[in-house]
Amino acid sequence: MTAETGIDQGRSAFRESRWTDAFKNFRDADQLGGLPAPDLERLATAEILTGDTNSGLETLTRAHEEYLVVGDIVGAARCAGWMGMQLMHLGEVSRAGGWFARGQRLSDELDGPDSVQGLLLVPVGLGKLYGGDPAGALEVFAQVADFGQRFQDKDVSALALIGSGQATLMLGRNDEGLRMFDEVMVAVTAGEVSAVPSGIVYCAVIGNCHLAFDLERALEWTAALDRWCRTRPDMVLFSGQCQSHRAELFRLHGAWTEALAAAAIAQGRSTKGDPQALYGGYYQQGEVQRLMGNLDAAADSYREAARSGYEPQPGLGLLFLARGDVQQAQSMVRRAAGVADAATRRHLLPALVEIELAASDVEAARRGADELAAFARECPMPMVRAVAGQAEGEVRLSEGDAVGASQALREAWKLWLELGVPYEAARCRVLIGRACRALGDEPSALMDLEAAHTEFLELGAAPAAAWAASLMREGADGNKGPLSPRETEVLRLVASGAGNRAIAAELYLSEKTVARHISNIFLKLGLSSRAAATRYAFEHGLAG
Repeated sequence: MTAETGIDQGRSAFRESRWTDAFKNFRDADQLGGLPAPDLERLATAEILTGDTNSGLETLTRAHEEYLVVGDIVGAARCAGWMGMQLMHLGEVSRAGGWFARGQRLSDELDGPDSVQGLLLVPVGLGKLYGGDPAGALEVFAQVADFGQRFQDKDVSALALIGSGQATLMLGRNDEGLRMFDEVMVAVTAGEVSAVPSGIVYCAVIGNCHLAFDLERALEWTAALDRWCRTRPDMVLFSGQCQSHRAELFRLHGAWTEALAAAAIAQGRSTKGDPQALYGGYYQQGEVQRLMGNLDAAADSYREAARSGYEPQPGLGLLFLARGDVQQAQSMVRRAAGVADAATRRHLLPALVEIELAASDVEAARRGADELAAFARECPMPMVRAVAGQAEGEVRLSEGDAVGASQALREAWKLWLELGVPYEAARCRVLIGRACRALGDEPSALMDLEAAHTEFLELGAAPAAAWAASLMREGADGNKGPLSPRETEVLRLVASGAGNRAIAAELYLSEKTVARHISNIFLKLGLSSRAAATRYAFEHGLAG
């Protein structure tokens, strides 16, 4: 094969998004006779997309230098800009700043304006965005948009629009920001935007849809990202982020085994060329582990997520609450909410309300619930209304307004069911049971608590199942509680010190059946050992 043939085949593969083939052909052509700067830039992109980031950055440096040799200042500045962005994603801030400065110096040498100047403004806008100045970021991204429009540069226009949408969301203007996301996704899904900016847009849009509680949009665009990644099976960059988004949706919809599997894939991809998948892969894993009661494992996952530079909130605060350290949970969530931008703060408010109520600060919880209610009036999407209604119901319960609590909680419960979010629906059902009990309707209270208990058991949410079971016992007045008659008899024998074989002989059961009964007892009662089960049996009058 000649160098010319390799270049032609590399260009063809690149156009068709066959990144591995593009890489191989360009590499072979480079070894045979070298590559011109535009093809070195394509080779670098193929290397980065397939996970060979170090080689990709080396090749992009060569492309930059080759552009300088042939006097193409625009090409050299563009390579400098993308070098800076890649290094910024890798957390190499100083090197990224050096490349941005070089790109800016080169753009200052241009005889007239060019779209590359818009590209080099993107990191300036991001700096303001993540530095707590969304209004300033919006001004910068407006300048980026002007360059994109003037020079018909679809990539620059897409980056301007996604940045403007994020800034608008941070300013609290949800509807306007979400419309910007829809607009930029039209260009991306139509194939008007090149691969790397497309991946950036996909992942930013989905992450911000979750932040804005727009579950329907998040689901739609995650499915689109999944299709985009599947048509590019050798692509590593962005594929890990896709898996972390899938993990979040699986978690919300109660498919926790699938969520853990997707999170594990995201973690693997984060070390193979998609570093932005690190946070989501570990945070979503931690969320499932926390809900299942694996608190030590969840703590480890949150710790790994924090290595990304992002705070694992509100999960970490809720973990401290689950461990019984209410004061630390309260301090943590108050601090996080106090320094957050408007969009992130709203995402933290449901946990803040739950933690403040656990700390018996009803006034602080009321303020959080009122913020969510105001947000729901401004942006009445189903998930926002569900979150706001649930918080309102929780606070009204603590304020002694069981009637108002019941109304708010039943509306939230219906919304969670429509959204297909079973864990939150079951939590609402528990709170509804408490409201019924406060109103003197014990039979209805038990029905709601039993329904929630069953749902928690099916999900594998052991702590929540134990919570529901404890509330069932509170009003049972001698009722057998959450255990079946057979499970109660097995528990009595466990408390007597009998082993599984002796229990099986006593009750004419197989040892396998006895083991299953004991497992169910542990899960229903939130216990983890025979000693704890024995203690429970004596405390509740179930021992022989």
